[in-house]
Amino acid sequence: MAGITNAYSVIAPAVPPWLNKGDNAWQLIAATFVGLQSMPGLVILYASIVKKKWAVNSAFMALYAFAAVLICWVLVGYRMAFGDQLLPFWAKGAPSLGQKFLINRAKVPESTHFHDGGLIETPTVEPFYPMVSLVYFQFTFAAITLVLLAGSVLGRMNIKAWMAFVPLWLLFSYTVGAFSLWGGGFLYHWGVIDYSGGYVIHLSSGIAGFTAAYWVGPRLKSDRERFPPNNVLLMLCGAGMLWMGWSGFNGGAPYAANVIAPIAVLNTNICAATSLLVWTSLDVVFFGKPSVIGAVQGMMTGLVCITPGAGLVQSWAAILMGILSGSIPWVSMMVLHKKSTLLQKVDDTLGVFHTHAVAGLLGGLLTGLLAEPALCRLILPVGNSRGAFYGGNGGMQFLKQLVGAMFVIAWNIVSTTIILLAIRVFIPLRMPEEQLNIGDDAVHGEEAYALWGDGEKYDPTRHGRNTAVYGEEMAPSPYVNGARGVTINL
Repeated sequence: MAGITNAYSVIAPAVPPWLNKGDNAWQLIAATFVGLQSMPGLVILYASIVKKKWAVNSAFMALYAFAAVLICWVLVGYRMAFGDQLLPFWAKGAPSLGQKFLINRAKVPESTHFHDGGLIETPTVEPFYPMVSLVYFQFTFAAITLVLLAGSVLGRMNIKAWMAFVPLWLLFSYTVGAFSLWGGGFLYHWGVIDYSGGYVIHLSSGIAGFTAAYWVGPRLKSDRERFPPNNVLLMLCGAGMLWMGWSGFNGGAPYAANVIAPIAVLNTNICAATSLLVWTSLDVVFFGKPSVIGAVQGMMTGLVCITPGAGLVQSWAAILMGILSGSIPWVSMMVLHKKSTLLQKVDDTLGVFHTHAVAGLLGGLLTGLLAEPALCRLILPVGNSRGAFYGGNGGMQFLKQLVGAMFVIAWNIVSTTIILLAIRVFIPLRMPEEQLNIGDDAVHGEEAYALWGDGEKYDPTRHGRNTAVYGEEMAPSPYVNGARGVTINL
């Protein structure tokens, strides 16, 4: 007992009385898990799931977003999403860099709201760790949202336009949804449930990605018709990191290592596994063979669908959500997509609309039906919350979920459109034709593999000098001065 007492004793000033070392450790671990989902998880996934000539560009878009979001987040973003209220849907921006702010006890929301009678409208949540742990945890959520959004515009968006888009969209779109639903905005106090980002992250990235794909324009016709993954096994590695990292995604949402965290982790894995199996089964039934890419899509829709209610539904409900998330997005992607003129027109490269917008909306609405009252009482700030299947005021909860989704959808369409139209005044949103034809070598002066072909035309004026290899003289690309792979004309 003495050892335990000493471990938790106050050692001023680094261990204040309110600090729970277990909660703080879990929050940092959960944040690291979520960070690994993006870097390197989605970096690897994007680099391998696209056509070979776009591997470097796709990976770089994810890498850049991760780094850019962090700097914007600590400069002003966090407190625009979780700071003192400026508007019912937005907070006052301020830096999150000073020790006076970062080592104080975490608090959400920072503004206290009162009813007309003077009573507190919604209790404040004060985790047992410093603000710096919460700032970093929420950064990883913001970063993965931009990385997911990138999946809609891979293979043709001007990299310079993307570099401008990331900070603008973070500050003027993401922070609005985050504050409204999590940081003390009007949807938070009204009681809309978004346990861990089904609306804030996935519905937002899916709708914003689809909108961005519309404004950026499509890939080359040849790329749209044939876009095979360049490394299926590496794609599975990235997908595996995404799946395992989701334990931190949903397990860290309670802001504590409490009883809700393991429930969320178990439900997350149950739903993902069920959804993967259902999606794969549908592939076998309708196409005659299982698809590895299809299995990854099914895994993704399951993870997304459970996110709005991971710690609030029973595990049998997680199986039900997995069945629906493995089938409804499958129908939207494989059936409705082919019949819809709009969906056919908009070139959503990785189908983020189906895997995140459809699955995120589905999960939010199912949470409005299946949220278990006892679990809701353990964690939700608004009392008497419950799913419609549990009677009482559950029908009102479903309506709240629907309204919350409509707000997120509308805001992302409008904000994404305005941001891209503003960028378009200064920077073309789509790459020039030469870059589209060549790919990574033209955009970055780098290639993923030292192999010739797929976007590179053999031109003797380019390859007619330097050391001869197997009877052919080779030359480095004109787009870069540096180490190059050997080009061999077989």
